[in-house]
Amino acid sequence: MTPHADPASAADATVDDQGLNPRRAAILEAVVAEYIGTAEPVGSSHVASAPGVRVSSATVRSEMVALEREGYLVQPHTSAGRIPTDKGYRFFVDHLTQPGVLGPAQRRRVTQFFDQVHGEMETVLERATGLLSELTSYASVVVGPSHETATIRSVQLVGLSPVHALLVVVLSDGAVEKRTIDVPDGTTDDDLARAGSVLATRLVGRTLTSPWAVPPSGDHSVDHLVAAAHGAFDAFEGADPNNVFVGGPARLAQSFDAVETVRSVLAILEEQFVVVTLLRDVLDRGLSVAIGTEHGYEPLSSCAVVVAPVTVEGHSLGAVGLLGPTRMDYPRAMAAAHVVGERLGERLGGGHDAKH
Repeated sequence: MTPHADPASAADATVDDQGLNPRRAAILEAVVAEYIGTAEPVGSSHVASAPGVRVSSATVRSEMVALEREGYLVQPHTSAGRIPTDKGYRFFVDHLTQPGVLGPAQRRRVTQFFDQVHGEMETVLERATGLLSELTSYASVVVGPSHETATIRSVQLVGLSPVHALLVVVLSDGAVEKRTIDVPDGTTDDDLARAGSVLATRLVGRTLTSPWAVPPSGDHSVDHLVAAAHGAFDAFEGADPNNVFVGGPARLAQSFDAVETVRSVLAILEEQFVVVTLLRDVLDRGLSVAIGTEHGYEPLSSCAVVVAPVTVEGHSLGAVGLLGPTRMDYPRAMAAAHVVGERLGERLGGGHDAKH
């Protein structure tokens, strides 16, 4: 046996649940990792020297032909090297030897972000998309909790002018809903305070969609303000229940070669219902990654979607997602989505109160 001959071992004969023996699996993972890093078709010489392969270039070439035959790799016409197919990426994601971990600088950035970001929950969610894009260089999506299940934490009426007041409703998920209402000329701060007290007494602990439960008080000034607030609550109920925020769309132009692909992805990101449905469908199927056509959206067939849930006390209240090319750095994207989703869950669960 020559120094470069392949060791014949029983391990090479075993196959995993997708029909690849350890050597072939190592070669496929090396091709995927190399292509993710370089965007250039991968030749056998690069793979032969990869960690965990340790076989001759000739054997690598033979195994890459077999992987191409089995649908894991494809050979572009203009190159002797090969690139992964969606099936190849799926194998890579499903067989990551260890989950991705953010580097020290990225972890510090996440900690710094959540230590410093304040304000309404919508502000936190929107800025979190920027953090995700910064960590990964991909377009990001954050879907906040639906207000349909959040309970009312507080209700206030604040005077803005002699004929306008601001209704402020703070929800249990940290969101703040505001509406300007018309008030009779001459309404006093005391009138607003009394009306706010009546609203709080009857509404705190209920949801925005609960049946209206504020009976007349007998105080004409208060009842007029309560009626105006009732109209504002109807507007809350009719609003889009999904908080969807998109970050880093400009990064798509750097990720894809085809302008048509960029346009298609941007168009999808503008359709909030589609985005929410896409992320939830992936999670509902028990996946954290959907590659190519797996997600069922033809315009995104050259894309991969990485998703992580935002959970509070075991309940899913939202999701974070990253959208990029199938040649995505999956370990880093999965790590970023997981960490940011976890920290958002802590904030939604009340961790934001402790920060203030």
